Amino acid sequence: MVRMGPDVPLLNEYKQEFFWKRFPQTVLGGPRFKLGYCAPPYVYVNQVVLFLTPWLLGGIGTLLCQLQLLEELHAAMLSGLLMLGAAVGVQALALYAARRNAMVERLGVPNILADEEEVEFTHCVGPETVRFIAPGKRFGLNVVLHTVLAGALCGLGTWYVLLGRLTALYGSVGVALVVFVLSWVTLCTAEYSLIVNTATETATFQAQDTYEITPLTRPLYILAFIAVDLADRFTGPVPELQLTSQVLHVVFLVLPLLWALGMLSPLDALLLWGMEQALVFGLGGSPMSSNLRLLGMFAMSVCVTVCTFFIPSTLGVVLFSMAMGFLLSLDLSQFGTYCGGGSRGACGDSGWHRGASPAPPSLFGWRLGCSELLLYLGLLLGAMTEAGLLHHFLSPSQTQNLARVSQDAVGYLLITLFIVCWALREIQGAYVFGGVFLNPLYPRGMANVRVFKQRSRACPVITVKLYMHLITLFYFAVSPFAMVAFLALDGSVQQLHTASLSVGFTRAFRVVWQSSEDALLQMMVVVSVRLAAGDTRLPGWDSLGIGVQLLLVGLLSDRLLQFLSKLKFALAVLVTSWTEKKQRRQSAGTLLVLNASLCPLLLSVVVLSAMLSAPLLPLFTLPIFLVGFPRPQRSWPGPVGTACPCPDSIYYQQMSGSLACALRSAFARGSLGALTPGSHFLGRFQDRVVWIMILERGYGYCTVNIKGLELQETSCHTVEARRVDEVFEGAFERPERLGLNQGINLHWGNALTPCAALPVRVYSDARNVLSGIIDSHDNLRKLQDDFLKALVWLLLRNCVQRLKAFPWGTEEGTGGGGTKSQSSQLGQSTVTQPAEAIMVDLTSFGDWSDEDDLFGPQPARRTVALVSTEAQLGDTVLQTGPSLPGSVEMDSLFENMALSALQPLQPLGLGLGLPAVDKGRNPEAPPTKSSGTLAHENFSCPHSELFSLPPGWRTAPLLPFRLQQLRPLFPEEWFRFTLGRLALAVQDEASEDVAKSLKEDGGLRDIHAQVALSCLISLGAESAFTSPSYVYRVYSGDVPWTEGLKWLSENKELYQLALKAFRYSFKLLFDQASLGPMESLDELFSTLEEYERDWYIGLVAEKGWQDSVLQEKPFLFSLGHDLTMGTYTGRVLSLQEQLVQVGHLNGEGVRGQWANLSWELLYATNDDEERYSIQAHPIMLRNLTVQAADPPLGYPIYSSVPLHLPCF
Repeated sequence: MVRMGPDVPLLNEYKQEFFWKRFPQTVLGGPRFKLGYCAPPYVYVNQVVLFLTPWLLGGIGTLLCQLQLLEELHAAMLSGLLMLGAAVGVQALALYAARRNAMVERLGVPNILADEEEVEFTHCVGPETVRFIAPGKRFGLNVVLHTVLAGALCGLGTWYVLLGRLTALYGSVGVALVVFVLSWVTLCTAEYSLIVNTATETATFQAQDTYEITPLTRPLYILAFIAVDLADRFTGPVPELQLTSQVLHVVFLVLPLLWALGMLSPLDALLLWGMEQALVFGLGGSPMSSNLRLLGMFAMSVCVTVCTFFIPSTLGVVLFSMAMGFLLSLDLSQFGTYCGGGSRGACGDSGWHRGASPAPPSLFGWRLGCSELLLYLGLLLGAMTEAGLLHHFLSPSQTQNLARVSQDAVGYLLITLFIVCWALREIQGAYVFGGVFLNPLYPRGMANVRVFKQRSRACPVITVKLYMHLITLFYFAVSPFAMVAFLALDGSVQQLHTASLSVGFTRAFRVVWQSSEDALLQMMVVVSVRLAAGDTRLPGWDSLGIGVQLLLVGLLSDRLLQFLSKLKFALAVLVTSWTEKKQRRQSAGTLLVLNASLCPLLLSVVVLSAMLSAPLLPLFTLPIFLVGFPRPQRSWPGPVGTACPCPDSIYYQQMSGSLACALRSAFARGSLGALTPGSHFLGRFQDRVVWIMILERGYGYCTVNIKGLELQETSCHTVEARRVDEVFEGAFERPERLGLNQGINLHWGNALTPCAALPVRVYSDARNVLSGIIDSHDNLRKLQDDFLKALVWLLLRNCVQRLKAFPWGTEEGTGGGGTKSQSSQLGQSTVTQPAEAIMVDLTSFGDWSDEDDLFGPQPARRTVALVSTEAQLGDTVLQTGPSLPGSVEMDSLFENMALSALQPLQPLGLGLGLPAVDKGRNPEAPPTKSSGTLAHENFSCPHSELFSLPPGWRTAPLLPFRLQQLRPLFPEEWFRFTLGRLALAVQDEASEDVAKSLKEDGGLRDIHAQVALSCLISLGAESAFTSPSYVYRVYSGDVPWTEGLKWLSENKELYQLALKAFRYSFKLLFDQASLGPMESLDELFSTLEEYERDWYIGLVAEKGWQDSVLQEKPFLFSLGHDLTMGTYTGRVLSLQEQLVQVGHLNGEGVRGQWANLSWELLYATNDDEERYSIQAHPIMLRNLTVQAADPPLGYPIYSSVPLHLPCF
């Protein structure tokens, strides 16, 4: 994305032409009168006739009714039957045309980039004409259903708009005629969309209409209007119902305009939105993280409410509502997993174990166990006992005065609890009073986690964080029990056998547990009204009952908060369209004047969108505001967790587990403010941007979705990320003592409000240009010596691995000196790893897998050496053996085993001593003669056999004198030192004499020298590494051809060891150039141990790199080459606990921009990568918001499945 600024077009010329062809079709319901090519007149005439057919057929029934030849019902039935016949005829023609077109296949490949195919018309009723006008249905069931519905719609519509009925409603024939004509326009658009050709609706929720639901949208809205009119006809004179019918007849006229503006939801979105609103405000639940959970929870909640209505005893109602409200507010997915016998916790089914993400910690609430069950059972029994006793002994039916006094006392307690809880939550964040003022108690100027924790402990008032259990006690124990007591003492429970009171009372007991913070606010408002009224009775208010009162207060408070958020978003769009120079278009002044002059209309749009809980849609993100269609809080129809993965996704996947743990603590102490489903948070660390959305909220848990945005920053991404950094710096990095002017949030108008900094275990990325290191001749000469030392260490270590499973790196005594590596300079905290991750397997190099460093991921293979060793040791477990990059092996019938790994067929005497094999010989490499370079195993020490190398590694096709010339390069002192250390580690009972005899064994030393020098020659480093490019090629595994390269490549395990040794030697070069040379052999030994234990040294493109990130290897190093700059770079990832800064986003701003994105891409098909609505906007964070949308409209590179986090 290169072009930025106000001159970017809203729609390019091609899309503008396409839009102006599609929009009239949407307004009229499907007729295509504007084409991109010339068409015969009969094409337009046929469409006009089909469009007016319902009006003509309905007019017949209307005329017969006006002439009093037929009754109203009979006239409606006649019109419906005529329309049914016409619909059958249209569908029959469409089916006939489809069969004719199927018989004649068009030659050539269709242009998939064209928006519409140019049709060659031959006749007014030809197959291509019929196919163009009436494409037909994809499913036979829809043919029948839509045809029958078309007849019913025409009949009922005729009855709905009869002139006699309209005259009776409005008392004027003129008004009735106007309503009659315009109403039939609405009916014709719905009939045409249903039976002829479906228009593309502006309100699009799904990217594809797989089951042909869109044609049903307009007819079902019309049937809803007709249902109200029929109720008015048959229920007698009800003034309210008659007024409603009059209003709806007027609204009926503008339905085509509402459909064209996209204000009316599609059926799927309407169903989900309706269930969600009923569940939250009518039944006391929460928006759910999936459609299936929403449907199940809605059904269970309705059943509970119905059961409450039929329970005869008021005590039974209190106990049943209390128990079911508590149970339904819990995370039921935990109970499903627990009952199913699974061991995973609340987040076990939420992607914790996908890939190698860290598992949730074994803390209270993460997994459903005995302690959690006992707590839930204790809370349930305690609340039921409290409610039952208070209702039985202190209910108004028993002692009215005592009940009133007791309820007032509980009311004062609730007000006090609300103030205390609000204050405790408010002082936990970086800002107070709605993000206007900086919190003087919040620690600032944190350089790292250590400083942050120190300042948190030093601040005397922040000790509230140390009493996080006190906040938990207030929110999850004291407040719910106090609210249960208030409800149990209310007198309205005696009148429960009415629908409204049953619904309200059931909701009240549910919301106490489902959302204690919201319930506490609602209770406080109701108590304040009662205390303010005193003994004065409020007839309209008191008759509602406590349940309905809380319902209304909850609904009004939610809509008020939505209105304020939408108003802030609208003002931000308006103001920034002029103040931000890069957002100031030529029409900015005109739009500002129009909005100012039409201010009442703008406020009406904001109020209407808040009342409907619909997004406020800024068209093209300009100050042109529309009411988007109501949709669920999640905004997207698909399942949570879809993303556009790339290699960088692993960094977000790795940090998601630790971030979830940090969020859990922040939720528990209230650092992120009130947690309401639909809230959005933004996290920032280095080049990573994390998008967090609250999906669901219940008692003691919160369900979130974590998304990761792209790391390869575009220009727009960079602009907004820089502003995000500025906003966070203003909140977290200011000095401690602030003046009055500096204590105000200077970025209050921004969509982002900083909340808290959370310590998260994440990889810190450091990149260095290696100029002066990799091109230094002294370093290149030193590289040869370091390579031989690293290779000798790896060869001896390989021998140790072949002997026994050695717990490498867990013994503190293995390294007496300090390590000369960067990890020792970073002050890392100890990384706790499971024992099986620390134990090094007998013959496996699983920690170093280079078989895919050049050619992508390769399937695991079992080599000859591995199979042979397993056969000797009786090991039946599949292991991963090293293989040469690029080598190809055929799959066998033995699953992961390569054909080359199978033992050769032997005669029937197998197992009876034939064929004879020398004891101690490795069957991996048969003895071969190669220029006499095979050294004889003349060992002077009986233990030297343990450290001998396979014979196949000693058959390099090299002349002996070449090895003799290079023999001085072999580090004999290092060999003896390493051998002595490893010998003591292998045999605990070995004495110093055994180690000394091993060091003095010349035969063993000659074998290792021969193999090491052969590898040195095969890699082309016989003299020295000549250039940085050569070093980079060898490091990458792209070794130039040498005399012994073929031999080395055939010995796959040795090739991997040599490549690994070279990478270790380059890391030694890098560390010594940065930190100084090694001071002793002991320090070098410890450094190599650390490389093996804590580092992955390879390439970023390798699968091993990704696996190491997911396994949380403490450090990773890679060598890269910047082709544009011509430089070599070193990249170091270090796993540290870093501060991730988290801020709260304006949720209504996010929903509004996502609504515009859906309209712009799904309807206007404006997928231009440089369109105006995706350009950088530092205030609205427009580009980041678009990225965070669910695919296919957005493109987050990582998205977790719903994570269920405990909030205790």
